[in-house]
Amino acid sequence: MEILLDGKLLAEKMDAEFALRVEKIRKNGLPVKLTAILVGNDPASETYVRMKGKRCNKLGMGSETINLPEETTQQQLLELIDKLNKDKETTGILTQLPLPKHINEQTILEAIDPSKDVDCFHPYNVGRLSIGSPVFLPATPAGIIALLERYGAILAGKRAVVIGRSNIVGKPVSMLLLSKNCTVTVCHSKTADLPGVVREGDIVVAAVGKAEMVRGDWIKPGAWVVDVGTNKLEDGRQVGDVAFDEAKEVAYAISPVPKGVGPMTITMLMENTIRSAELRANF
Repeated sequence: MEILLDGKLLAEKMDAEFALRVEKIRKNGLPVKLTAILVGNDPASETYVRMKGKRCNKLGMGSETINLPEETTQQQLLELIDKLNKDKETTGILTQLPLPKHINEQTILEAIDPSKDVDCFHPYNVGRLSIGSPVFLPATPAGIIALLERYGAILAGKRAVVIGRSNIVGKPVSMLLLSKNCTVTVCHSKTADLPGVVREGDIVVAAVGKAEMVRGDWIKPGAWVVDVGTNKLEDGRQVGDVAFDEAKEVAYAISPVPKGVGPMTITMLMENTIRSAELRANF
């Protein structure tokens, strides 16, 4: 390993850039604010929302968390979203997932004004991404691309292998890599000879949710490896989808878990919230 793709360090550098953009918006007397909706008391969700609020405050952005009880009805949540869609002070809205089982997530995501959809989950924004004309970039995939490019990866013409086809990471990051002129292969549970396919990748993005599934001998010497997975072992250790100690002996660059993709996800969410404010201000 020549390069550690340190997301925490990069996020701090990008925060300095974002703070200047926020200052410019504020000097013009315009709002930039992220409003997060949290339904229920899921500990992980509470932690994520708290982290997002802290980052907003660090950048000088407005932030609000609306905590709703577990028994909140779908209609009540839709009415709240409608109110936030019309609120001129709110430039970004996110509904922290997962939602309680009695609420249809897709219905809720589609209710958010696409111009305030900073998670980039609304079908309008997903569609814009798919045709190569995005308004916002989904946070985790955008964070992956930023990690690669800011640390010096040349993407054009390279073979990229994405392990995982989720709507949140696998599919959108494959579209972003394609937009960077990579030749992209998306792998999944039915992929034949998965190790052999992964070995072809100059760039490997692992987003499958299985602890240390990707072994060192799956990695092409000199590859750039981005590990999106976050898995907790019985002994309490947090590991990714890639066997880090094995892979780092082969890869040219690799992201750690934690402090790799995670900090970048929040960073790109901030970027989307700022961009929403800039678009409204015609900057």
